[in-house]
Amino acid sequence: MTRIPDPSVFEDSPLPLADADTLARLPDCELVDLLLPDMNGLLRGKRITRDALEKVYQDGVCLPMSLIATDITGNTVEETGLGYDIGDEDRICRPVPGSLRPVPWSPRPMAQLLLSMEDAKGGTFEANPREVLKRVLERYAARGLKPVVAVELEFYLFDAHLDADGKPRTPINPVTGRRSSSTQVYYMEDLNDYRGFTDAVSAACKAQGIPADTAVAEYAPGQFEINLKHRDDALLACDDAVMLKRAIKAVAQQQGVQASFMAKPFAEQAGNGLHIHVSVLDENGANIFASTPDAPADTLKHAIGGLQRSAKDSLLLFAPHANSYRRFVLNAFVPLNDAWGYNNRTVAMRIPHSNEANTRIEHRIAGADANVYLVTAAVLAGMLHGLENGFDPGPPVVGNAYEQTEIRTPYWRQAIDDFRGSDFIREQFGEAFRHIYGQQKLKEMQTFYTQVTTLEYDWYLRAV
Repeated sequence: MTRIPDPSVFEDSPLPLADADTLARLPDCELVDLLLPDMNGLLRGKRITRDALEKVYQDGVCLPMSLIATDITGNTVEETGLGYDIGDEDRICRPVPGSLRPVPWSPRPMAQLLLSMEDAKGGTFEANPREVLKRVLERYAARGLKPVVAVELEFYLFDAHLDADGKPRTPINPVTGRRSSSTQVYYMEDLNDYRGFTDAVSAACKAQGIPADTAVAEYAPGQFEINLKHRDDALLACDDAVMLKRAIKAVAQQQGVQASFMAKPFAEQAGNGLHIHVSVLDENGANIFASTPDAPADTLKHAIGGLQRSAKDSLLLFAPHANSYRRFVLNAFVPLNDAWGYNNRTVAMRIPHSNEANTRIEHRIAGADANVYLVTAAVLAGMLHGLENGFDPGPPVVGNAYEQTEIRTPYWRQAIDDFRGSDFIREQFGEAFRHIYGQQKLKEMQTFYTQVTTLEYDWYLRAV
């Protein structure tokens, strides 16, 4: 039986009722991690003592504005204008109400709390990823619409120690004692062998209120997928995904392995995807996509048409890193097109098998290395763009889309150029976001290409 907190107990507390009740359930809690998701989806922030928590709710906490757009290595990207140009100013970050959760894997009693960064005037900071998504949702609400979102995340478990060449290795199977080498997709024995890990993740999710409901062994040794239940609040759905990734990494470390959401760890094996399932409810709670394959709803087709037309401009949000683009290879269940179809994993926009009332779009382009708030914002913005303009997506593909469509191999440099020059991105997310995110990725690319790789020594050192 769920205990309903007595509101009078928390009358003098600045904490929202839900968070105050969570804290009351953690009498031994000593520390609280304050977590700010940056543009790369990395969690930055501070660790405070429990007695400092009320002040955080009352006054917020100061963090450098540049944290939002630090590069993947943690360095400030001066080209964003958030570093030395403004004296590396602090901004107030305030708690996301209802996000206080226990940290069950910590050896000391701890909790964690999501933060959101404000601008200099105390309003929402336009480039804050969570706020980017929130603004898209406000446009849906203005039309009397509410997206329903579910997130699927793929990841690898690796040996905690790299090999002699510094590369990751699949883990030692805890039952057989041998290194994992099978590629038996959805194989129940693999799930059974790693039950200690999946059970620990399930327990962490239960303790943190993360609605994870399905775990499967994926299409590579040591690769798994954990799915989250759908929510009619896309912000909460993305919060769930952020907390799930943290829990998976922490549980893996606790069990002597490493979890990674890197898009393509092995050239010869499957990559890690981030799939977003979306339906849309009207003011009466009815799914506007509800239809059958024989007579797809116009709203469904229009939303898909918008996703097709915005995919190129949004690709940098779906594939933000150099490694992201290694995932786009033929015959690996990764979209190399903007096609759509029913119950078809070779297309970019899949309509999963379901009854009429539960018709939804599964967006399959993004990698698990992407920021879930920004991916969801781009998906929802693309859909709304289509709904507003009535775009036609063409007929659904039946059969192998790789053989029926033009194969497109995307490149990081081109995706950065497309994003920085995109009117769609500016109109949907604002000029400040387009500039800051574009400059962050441009600097990361420039830094990446200054490095000399082992392959270059292998190919060129003696040969030329």
